[in-house]
Amino acid sequence: MKYSTLSLLFAVVFLLLFNNVSNSKNEDSKMSVYDFKVKNIDGREVSLSDYKGKVVLIVNVASQCGFTPQYKGLQEIYTKYNKMGFEVLAFPCNQFGGQEPGSNAEIKSFCDINYKTTFPIFGKIEVNGSNTNPLYAYLKKNGKGFIGDEIKWNFTKFLISKDGKVIDRYASNTKPESIASDIEKALK
Repeated sequence: MKYSTLSLLFAVVFLLLFNNVSNSKNEDSKMSVYDFKVKNIDGREVSLSDYKGKVVLIVNVASQCGFTPQYKGLQEIYTKYNKMGFEVLAFPCNQFGGQEPGSNAEIKSFCDINYKTTFPIFGKIEVNGSNTNPLYAYLKKNGKGFIGDEIKWNFTKFLISKDGKVIDRYASNTKPESIASDIEKALK
């Protein structure tokens, strides 16, 4: 009698756990980047639903990084594809070697002066750890990394479809211009 009660208890626990995992996956599949709000570089809250129907490249950036020259490539692809429905959204982050120590105002000035950026730049955030911005928690869960899900360094890129879903994730050393064909494909 004990064996069948214990078996029944395990079966019930298993079903409850499986149901919770299944519901969690279903909720994730219903979510998109449009479900998030973030603060822009000037501190104003922006709903990412403002970008519905556009192809978006989300990038964590830094002004004192070996990959910082990628700002030029980001601006070039933004200029080339923006009128077709493409956006670049840059999120400064100081979690990698302290390479983004400036204030939001300093970051904005740096980008304006050095790279003449015209794409949206947002307020400084954390992309890993206990203070991970919820948008980045979603991106990491839905755009798996090569070895684990954590962001490895500055200039990790996520290409987002017109319906707000992660299409692909690109490593820091992937130059923005090298993903032009993926952007063009997503824009079709």
